Amino acid sequence: MSDDHTHLPPGVEIIAVRPDAADRIPAGAEARTVRITLKPGDPGAPPHRHPGPIFGYVTQGEVLFELEGQPPRVLKAGDALFEPGGEVIHYQGANHLQEAQSQMVVTMFAPPGTPLLTVVSAEELAERRHLRFAQP
Repeated sequence: MSDDHTHLPPGVEIIAVRPDAADRIPAGAEARTVRITLKPGDPGAPPHRHPGPIFGYVTQGEVLFELEGQPPRVLKAGDALFEPGGEVIHYQGANHLQEAQSQMVVTMFAPPGTPLLTVVSAEELAERRHLRFAQP
């Protein structure tokens, strides 16, 4: 991170910066801030996509997070996340903890009236299987 943020007041900390975010926001988009609470062991939503980019933060616990073309990773409380939205499939957003709840707060930039997510069909998952990160 650059020194551009050195004059912040005490207690203010920038966690993550996404320089290309404006390029990904659909024209006329609205911002939606969403809290996702996952019960212990919750697998989260099935594979899906979002109508616009998402920028957020894990506020509690641990989330197993996987996007198309990227290896699955565990995000812990304090970690930021970015999802480009559009055609990219969000494979996993599961609670990585079996004994405690996990939570994220995200802001999505999407055209008004669009759904938060659209579940991907089994047929499309099969067609795009080659785009998913291959586990070693």
